[in-house]
Amino acid sequence: MSHGPTELTYTADPARYENATFRRTGRSGLDLPAFSFGLWQKFGTDYPFETQREIIRHAFDLGITHFDNADRYGPPHRAAQQNFGRVLAKDLAPHRDELILSTKAGNPIGPSPYLKGGSRKSLLGSLDHSLRDLGVDYVDIFYHHSPDESTPLEETVSGLVSAVRSGKALYVGISNYLPDRAHAIAEELAAEGVPLLIHQPRYSIFDRRIEQNGLLETADRDGFGLIVYSPLAQGLLTDKYLEEIPDGARAVNSTFLRPDVIDDTYRQRARELNKLAESRGQSLAQLALQWVLRRPQVTSALIGASSTWQLDHNVAALDFPELTDDELALVDEHGVHGTGLGL
Repeated sequence: MSHGPTELTYTADPARYENATFRRTGRSGLDLPAFSFGLWQKFGTDYPFETQREIIRHAFDLGITHFDNADRYGPPHRAAQQNFGRVLAKDLAPHRDELILSTKAGNPIGPSPYLKGGSRKSLLGSLDHSLRDLGVDYVDIFYHHSPDESTPLEETVSGLVSAVRSGKALYVGISNYLPDRAHAIAEELAAEGVPLLIHQPRYSIFDRRIEQNGLLETADRDGFGLIVYSPLAQGLLTDKYLEEIPDGARAVNSTFLRPDVIDDTYRQRARELNKLAESRGQSLAQLALQWVLRRPQVTSALIGASSTWQLDHNVAALDFPELTDDELALVDEHGVHGTGLGL
C-alpha cells in the first residue's frame, strides 16, 4: 500500500525506555509507568486530530506505555477512544504488545438505562463497543467507572469477571469507589480468581480525601494499586491562575473547574506553594506531580497534555530530588484540603 505524499511514517524512539520509570501495581505482576496518559479531556472532536496524534506519539517516545480511556470521554462520548484507535492503527499498532490500554464503563453516556451503571448488560455491552472504537481484540485494564449502589455488587463483579474470562480484558479495576465498597469488591473478585488490579481515585495537594477516608490503607490491605487522576487539580496546581484567569483558560469553559473557586484564598495558597517549587528549581505543576507520587500506594499519576512541550515539562517532574520533611510540612501548611473544590 502506498502512502500519500503528506503522510508521515512513525518510527518509535529506540531510546524510549532508557530513562522511563516503572512501578509495580499493588501485589500484581504488572508494572505501569510513573506517569500514565489520560484522554479525559482534549481528545474529542473539538481538538485537531493531528495535534492529538502528535501528543500520543510523543508520549510513547517518552516511555509512557499506558493510555487511559473511557466510553464517556469526548465530546461526544466515545470520541476519545475512536481518536486513539485511529492513532493506534496509523502509528502504534506494531507496538500493541508494549501498550497498556484501559477503558471504563458505567458513567452515563446516553438516556438508555443500559448506557450507565454496573449491570452485566451495561458493562459488557460497553466493553464490546470500546473494543470496536479502539480497533483491538482486548484491553489491558477494564474499569467500572463509578460505584452503582442500585445494582448488586455480585452482578458488577460477574460482569468484570466475564470480561477477563472471555479474553476481552487482562485485568479489572474500579474508579471513584469509597474504601468500604472497594474492599467489598476486592474480596468478591479475589474469590472468583480475578484480583482487583487497580483503583482510580482523584488525588492532589488540594484534594486529600484518600488520605482521610482510609483508601490508602485499603489498597495496602487488599493489594491493589492506585492510579490517581486530577493531580494538578484541573490546573489549579500550576502557575496559570496565580494572577488572573487568562483568556481561553480551562476555568472559562470547563464543566470541571469553576471561575468562582479562583479567589484570593486560593491565590494566596497557590503562590506559597509556587514559592516552594521555585526554591527547588521546579514549577508548581512539577511539585504537585512529585508530591502525589511520593506515596508507595500510588503506582501512577494520570496526566493529560495539550502540547508536546507540556508533556515534556510534566514528565520532567521525576528528575528532581525527593521532597524533604520540611518541604512536605510546607505543602501541608499551604496545600489545604478542599481549596478550589468548593468543599
